[in-house]
Amino acid sequence: MPHLTVPGASLYYETAGHVSSPALLLLHAGIANLRMWDPQVDALAADHFVIRFDSRGCGQTTSDNVDFSARADARAVLDHLGVASATLVGCSRGGGTAIDLAVESPDRVKGLVTVGAGPSGFPEIELTDVEDARFDEMDDAFDAQDWHRLARLEVALWAFGPLRNEADLDPEFVATAYALGRVNAAHAEEDPTPIPLEPPAVNQVSDIEVPALVTVGEFDITPHLAEYEYLLSTLPDVSGCTFRDTAHLPNVERPADFQRVLVDWLAEHRL
Repeated sequence: MPHLTVPGASLYYETAGHVSSPALLLLHAGIANLRMWDPQVDALAADHFVIRFDSRGCGQTTSDNVDFSARADARAVLDHLGVASATLVGCSRGGGTAIDLAVESPDRVKGLVTVGAGPSGFPEIELTDVEDARFDEMDDAFDAQDWHRLARLEVALWAFGPLRNEADLDPEFVATAYALGRVNAAHAEEDPTPIPLEPPAVNQVSDIEVPALVTVGEFDITPHLAEYEYLLSTLPDVSGCTFRDTAHLPNVERPADFQRVLVDWLAEHRL
């Protein structure tokens, strides 16, 4: 299994497609790992060199308790594979890393796709009462060091959304979402500390000149819906899409819809 040694970590990564094709770097959500992109990889690899890796605290990557830059980890993977620049596709925390990287290293980024993500430094958004109660439950699980319960609560809030009932959702999607989060519970004792981008990206988004596709699930939590609107109104060259009947993981819950939108956008912009 391919791993890349970087300061304080061993990053697990996978590639698909031909190395001479336009590169895509897929950055997963914090409630998941690189497996979340499985539904799209084959289709994307037909015309692209698809790169994905498990971020620290997730999947098959291991990390020491050190300060680290998520942007540097992403650049290290690109460097290792000899990729000068790529279109970044990031979900949630991975989307935040993608935005930060577009600001910090614009020469490495040809295009930007975000899914339920916002820029670093985005102001706090008031939660609904339901969302607030869910976060209290997660805090209790964290205080009790019940990592498996915490992982399930995180998946239930983000992947299913605060306004939907798990029992009403596709059982296969529910099982997949829980499986993606369950793997990460094994990293609960790891404590790598991300180094934030300074200054944060929120006031630099308007300087991102590459084509951007900003997406969100209809039933995502309030802050992500607000971030979507902000990016849509601030990025210079932007398209937007709200995926209906999904929350935080539209590419997992509605894989065909997500794939169609992404592939069409890539073709439109020749990326």
